[in-house]
Amino acid sequence: MNSKTTYISKDGLEKLRAELDEMTNVRRPEVAQRIHDAKEHGDLSENAEYEDAKNEQAFVEGRIQTLELMIKNAQIIDEHHGTEAVQIGSTVTVAGPDGEDTYVIVGSAEAKPAAGRISNESPVGRALLGQKKGTKVVVKAPAGDVTYTIKRIS
Repeated sequence: MNSKTTYISKDGLEKLRAELDEMTNVRRPEVAQRIHDAKEHGDLSENAEYEDAKNEQAFVEGRIQTLELMIKNAQIIDEHHGTEAVQIGSTVTVAGPDGEDTYVIVGSAEAKPAAGRISNESPVGRALLGQKKGTKVVVKAPAGDVTYTIKRIS
């Protein structure tokens, strides 16, 4: 399996742990009970409930594995970082072709672009990392290159 570092905030890590707890202690037993109940209805070859429960079991087990791996490889984002250069956890204001935008650079597990939380692995996130205030960065986008100027780092 993938052993990629998961950059995450303390709150984000707690949310992952809570989801893992829910999956292992609530969802897994519920699915096991559904499978048990479906088996009692007889012929499994034509039992849609059994098939559905088995599919859900596969999803739940896959999600549990993913969560365990993310938690195992978690690296907490330093909330008290410098403001000299952009890093994971930085809030960055940039000026681009459509005006100013403010982004928080987060790990992929917490990215929500619509809320201004962009992944360190996204094209914009990768371009901004390590850059200083006043620097112009060019982001390679599918629609063409976009140039941003870093206005503020906090």
